[in-house]
Amino acid sequence: MVWGFSNGVITWRFKADLFEILSSPAQQGGVFILLLECGKIKKYFRDRLVLDLESLQIYADDRIGVVGPNGAGKTTLLKILSQRLEPDEGWVKLYTRCAYVAQLEPPEQKKISPELAAKFGVPPVWDETMSGGEKTRFKLAAGFAMDCPLLFADEPTCNLDLNGIELLERRLVEYRGALVLVAHDRSLLDRLCNKILEVEYGKVKLYTGNYSAYKQQKEEERARAEFEYEQYISEKKRLEQAALERRQKARALKKTPTRMGNSEARLHKMGSQKGKAALERAVKSIEARIERLPVKEKPSKQEVIKLDMPGVKQIHNKVLVEGHGLNKSFGEKIIFQDAEFIIINGAKVALLGPNGCGKTTLLKMIVNREAGIRIAPGAAIGYFSQEIDILDEDRTILGNVMADSIYDEAFARTLLSRLLFKRDDVFKRVAVLSGGERVKVAFAKIFLKNLNLLIMDEPTNYLDLNSLEVVEEVLREYDQTLLLVSHDRRLVSTVVDQIMTIKDGKIKTFHGTYAEFLAREKAASKQEGEEVEKQIALLENRLSVILGRLAMPAKNDDPEALDQEYHEVLAELKNLKQLKKDKSQPD
Repeated sequence: MVWGFSNGVITWRFKADLFEILSSPAQQGGVFILLLECGKIKKYFRDRLVLDLESLQIYADDRIGVVGPNGAGKTTLLKILSQRLEPDEGWVKLYTRCAYVAQLEPPEQKKISPELAAKFGVPPVWDETMSGGEKTRFKLAAGFAMDCPLLFADEPTCNLDLNGIELLERRLVEYRGALVLVAHDRSLLDRLCNKILEVEYGKVKLYTGNYSAYKQQKEEERARAEFEYEQYISEKKRLEQAALERRQKARALKKTPTRMGNSEARLHKMGSQKGKAALERAVKSIEARIERLPVKEKPSKQEVIKLDMPGVKQIHNKVLVEGHGLNKSFGEKIIFQDAEFIIINGAKVALLGPNGCGKTTLLKMIVNREAGIRIAPGAAIGYFSQEIDILDEDRTILGNVMADSIYDEAFARTLLSRLLFKRDDVFKRVAVLSGGERVKVAFAKIFLKNLNLLIMDEPTNYLDLNSLEVVEEVLREYDQTLLLVSHDRRLVSTVVDQIMTIKDGKIKTFHGTYAEFLAREKAASKQEGEEVEKQIALLENRLSVILGRLAMPAKNDDPEALDQEYHEVLAELKNLKQLKKDKSQPD
């Protein structure tokens, strides 16, 4: 055991863990377990400083969400903290074991227990043929299996459907160790995190609270910076005006009135020189005060995206899109079987369902106007998909979005600026952009076109949180018809007013918000669960009766018939118990 005393902190180190007893009043004598600390961290990419972290401590009860623009260095930070990557400057001390769940790399552990596999809804052995969602869940399960006091996770919601994200959230809430995760799911960051680590422009800053608390603190910082800037400008103008007035007085003192005699003029000149010197000293004093003013930079102001749809084709049909008798299958897999749906003009609809249920298939059927699909005359469809490249690589960002825009260049620049394409960035050629940047340009291009039916397939994939919130703001303002596929719960909650779900080859529609939809589903699930429990109790009771009759058969009992009934009830009971178990697993 090693102990030490520094700055009022007594520390004990047992094997791989460091325990701190903090004697400061602020900590109220509480016991803290320090898992990791680092300081003076710097990481360069060629000559560019990409990460600058002064210091950080991670304790056993920390749940830290890492946020920031794409390419800011979030993954690099996780690798440095987990000692998978050396910083160019600084140090990292890890006092415990840690697990690392990577976004793109396979798991370190390729086998997990059947119990853990069932908990995450995956096979117990890693298989490259698994779906993207299964691979993500397996990697997280493998991280849990290591039973480390500290878990790093890079984009753990990647490739997951809504059920998978909710399962992941439940498992992370249950995790007993500390967490550091990069995530773009705001609902997850709100429910899970008690600290937010922001990585922006190379700087790393820690905020206390969940994501909503972080956003509130950022807004308060912006308001404070704006107030301080206004105070600085006001004081600077006041001092500059005072200096100007004194200079003007000094110049006025130079002039001798023409009616004065020589002796009077000499006396006036002597007095003027003294007055002028005093005024000049006052000017210099004021100028010195101006120089000593703490300079406040003008905070960047986010312009509100207010939509005014000039010349958009108006449709007066009540029903904009409808489908009847829809049938679709791929090989033996049936996607739709005599399915139908209706989308009302002006509705904002979210299309939900597990991965592979047919959401993208339905969008393509609508866009391609396949058999059974009817679209109102005059409908102008804009289709956003991660698979379709609508950009001209040889043109600039601005050139691409303005090619079919019904908005002026000023509005296009405002939208691009909010998507983090600032000033001369709009003149970059699309060919040099990253995948995430191309997604943002494609979104802007589609949105600025003359459309009255916007169909979007996962528009927020690969977007940083800032850009995601801009997309959300734009879609909230959009007053035409929207059909949206998204796994972002916050986006769906704030934008849509109608839910369509795909299950067992059918399409069901719910008129209401996502919150109302969830409330109804929860009530239905509870009722169904109670019914299943009731059926299980009845079958278990029936099983006891049969076993009793088999043990002591009456004269009229047929043992063979009782034995057959026993196995039938047992099979039905097994199915009901499996149904109950499956309710907590992803589809």
